Amino acid sequence: MLLASAAVGRDIGPQSPASREQVEKLVGLWKDHFAGADSLQQRRTAFRTLMETMPGPTRIQVRQVDADGVDAELMWPARLHHPIGQRVILYIHGGGFSSGSIRTHSLLAGSLAKAASSDILLIDYRLMPEYGYPAQINDALTAYRWLLDNGYRSENVIVAGDGAGGNIAIETVLRQMQAAKPLPAAVIALSPITDLAATGGSMSSNAGSDPLVGKDWIETLRKTYLRSRSPTDPQASPLYADMTGFPPLLLQVGSGEVLLDDTLRLADKARQAGVDVTTEVWPGMPHQWQLFPSLLDDADRSSQNIAEFAIRHFADKPQE
Repeated sequence: MLLASAAVGRDIGPQSPASREQVEKLVGLWKDHFAGADSLQQRRTAFRTLMETMPGPTRIQVRQVDADGVDAELMWPARLHHPIGQRVILYIHGGGFSSGSIRTHSLLAGSLAKAASSDILLIDYRLMPEYGYPAQINDALTAYRWLLDNGYRSENVIVAGDGAGGNIAIETVLRQMQAAKPLPAAVIALSPITDLAATGGSMSSNAGSDPLVGKDWIETLRKTYLRSRSPTDPQASPLYADMTGFPPLLLQVGSGEVLLDDTLRLADKARQAGVDVTTEVWPGMPHQWQLFPSLLDDADRSSQNIAEFAIRHFADKPQE
């Protein structure tokens, strides 16, 4: 499955020795912060504490906005002639539906704003266990429609997210399709959770190489998030959805992640449905590596690929 899917994806090249050393340091930080963090609330705190040690974004402007009841920050590059209101990436943070925030993802969002010469709407959607399915997807859909109601043309909007945020991003667009309403120019999903039933082979084969996510953890999330709803419901797990008519899709995943097959199987299914899919399998990268450009050279590289994909699909390209 890996070879078949990666062959039609984008060649990333082998991992360098320097990259392996950088990843080892990052994984050590993760383990230090997440030691003993077993509950949803403990992991939320551990994630927040870890990300507070990372630098914040630079050379961007930020405005707090209320996107029809969804708290958000609108970011844009601090450039004299940046045309605010023309292009935007709606970014939906990861964190297992239960953690993450504007703060944890502001560095990535800021780097994408500059690299893609785009506005970024980074939202604080409702989290579980306080709020279960479908509150998270509803908030993202509200924010997407808010952008359209506030002057952004759908062909200049891209929806993106990582982990659980990738799941929410895809489900948001599927709902927009079902409602026969305007679709974004493209979708970007970084190591998305596409199968809450956790049936992918990499849940087992990569269990020893993924320090952050495991099958037991996915099952814990599923029980809290979905309660009695089936994990194979296409309204919750996009792997089971009809992808026909879906916008162009960029997928990134680390080769050692338990979520590898969540990405590869979705890529195959979407491609078979006629979707324009770009798949990137990054050797040796851990879950959410894109959040750590201050530690990983490959975080910068992957963010540049994301930005280039966004620019290719915006109807109004940035002016040089």
